[in-house]
Amino acid sequence: MLIKSVLKELLEEDLDQTLMQVHLNGLLQTDDKIALKEITRQLHLENVVGDKVFGSFAENLAFLLEALKKGDRSSSRPVLFLLDEFDLFVHHKNQTLLYNLFDVSQSAQAPVAVVGLTCRLDVLELLEKRVKSRFSHRQIHLFSGATFSDYVERAQRQLWLPATFPDQRFTREWNSSVKALCKDKSVVDVLQRHFNSSKDFRSLHMLLMLCLSRVSVDKPSIKAADVLEASRGLFSDSKANMLHGLSILELCLIISMKHLNHLYHGEPFNLQMVHNEFKKFLQRKSSSLYHFEQPVVLKAFEHLQQLELIRPLDGSGAHTQREFQLMRLLLDTSQIMEALQKYPQCPTDIKQWAMSAFG
Repeated sequence: MLIKSVLKELLEEDLDQTLMQVHLNGLLQTDDKIALKEITRQLHLENVVGDKVFGSFAENLAFLLEALKKGDRSSSRPVLFLLDEFDLFVHHKNQTLLYNLFDVSQSAQAPVAVVGLTCRLDVLELLEKRVKSRFSHRQIHLFSGATFSDYVERAQRQLWLPATFPDQRFTREWNSSVKALCKDKSVVDVLQRHFNSSKDFRSLHMLLMLCLSRVSVDKPSIKAADVLEASRGLFSDSKANMLHGLSILELCLIISMKHLNHLYHGEPFNLQMVHNEFKKFLQRKSSSLYHFEQPVVLKAFEHLQQLELIRPLDGSGAHTQREFQLMRLLLDTSQIMEALQKYPQCPTDIKQWAMSAFG
């Protein structure tokens, strides 16, 4: 948006009308060959290139820029390259496209400017040394300055019907229902959650689109339940969903870990501690139903690590026995409780044990 508005402003001023723009997108130009074809097309040089064969990318690019010259450098046509999804160009083989574009713009062979657009802040770390050395290191970081009240107002404005809408009665009813909806506590909580995870308005539009798709002749307004349901669809928790596929033993180990976290205020644990906690539960139940051998428990513990539901503590010795290696749980209490509610045929005593563990 910033680039578009700046270009519009520049073109409205008495800017040299010979400026040529080349728009490339990392999602479309997936390799340098395609990118070069697109550059040739946008510079209207297909006839000039014809069936010529070039030895390298640099040669081809140099020929294209040469074709734009009308004499000396000052009379050459300026070219602006806009690379959208810039981080995807970084993954091209040897970063040839970037290297040549930067090289041409830096060596002043032709009046060329290169502007990259990306959402990644670490994109400079991905550049090769030779490419980085030719980069001007000028960066403009854009952060959304919207506050939460702006966000809610934007949601209301998106749903608002204009006064020009043909059915005046429906417009009044719809707009008053939207106003009430945006003041509903449960809806505000959903919007707050979305705002905290991403201030991007595209995700808000997606949420509102899902809500609008539920409106019909029989249900002519959006209810708070629709917003909650739409949010649930967008925010499906992959970690919590993983728990539904665990075995009963693995689920019991997760509950033991959560119990230990509660007891020791988030301190790391090891398999031995988890197994002892599980044994305490078995003694209370005096049930042989959940009796498992140590190697089986170890295997289940390792499976949880593979699923990345637990992870070893940084620097916890590689030489430590597996049973005593310190671990951390990567799940939240609410995630475990939610998974237990949806777990198919979850035994009642395990549910009760989990409830007691969460105090």
